[in-house]
Amino acid sequence: MSKFGEVVLSIINNWFPKRRHPLNLQNENQLSYGEWQFQKGEETISLYLQKYSVEEMFAGKTVLDLGCGAGGKSIYYASLGAEKVIGVDIVKEYQSESKALAEKLGYADKFHFVLGDAANLPFATGSFDTIIMNDFMEHVPEPEKALKEAYRLLSSGGRIYLNFPPYNHPFGAHLHDAINVPWVHVFFKEQTMINVYKKIVSPLPDGKRRIEFRFSKDENGGEHISYINKMTIRRFADILTKLRLSPVYYHITPIRKPFEYLCKIRFFAEFLSKEVTCVIEKSQKTVVNNKAMRQENTKDR
Repeated sequence: MSKFGEVVLSIINNWFPKRRHPLNLQNENQLSYGEWQFQKGEETISLYLQKYSVEEMFAGKTVLDLGCGAGGKSIYYASLGAEKVIGVDIVKEYQSESKALAEKLGYADKFHFVLGDAANLPFATGSFDTIIMNDFMEHVPEPEKALKEAYRLLSSGGRIYLNFPPYNHPFGAHLHDAINVPWVHVFFKEQTMINVYKKIVSPLPDGKRRIEFRFSKDENGGEHISYINKMTIRRFADILTKLRLSPVYYHITPIRKPFEYLCKIRFFAEFLSKEVTCVIEKSQKTVVNNKAMRQENTKDR
């Protein structure tokens, strides 16, 4: 049955046009991943510009870009007037790639890459005025811990700008560098998708790297897509509730304008949303309350 599913998916996949993806552009020597990120920089903040200006987000700010990839986004933020931008990612090769791009574009003095775990970072509390979590929450292994850590690092009056595509949106499986079928993860088993993906990318120059980056095996040898954590709108709402964080701005963008009203119903929003956009602010009042709580806890001891 699984083989039949693979054949069906392979056939259907050929019906849909190939999507423009940075890994494929890199293979074709059109753009490096970092250069593609830099070109897409404006798009990564476009959803926030409905409420906040570029100056509010970046001018003179110390910025933390979580899940920075090859640094293109981070360097774009530096170009908008940020005083300093720290990019964080767990992929080691991005360190040299991002450094080279920063030097090439003239922002080596403003950008610094940190290889590390977003849930446990080596920075003092309140170190950053602006924290960007662009297409990050759906990838990080421990999203609740990562968001909690980001809030710790936020300065008084600072903001976290967070957006992510919910898992059940058309390309939520994050395999669209090879599989072009929308909602493929809704209609096909995970192992079927993995097998078809492997067949498509294995012949590519970076095929082995792509496979290792996206898939892992459990203790019983079973494969799963480890590149994503299957973040849904409901799960994200539960994380906010658990951490007692109330967004100052929250918006769901539909994949098409006609679906806007349907996206007000959570069930439909999970499948028809392009992005969830959320801004979290650490007010002076919150900081004071936290200090008072720590002082009270000290007295109790």
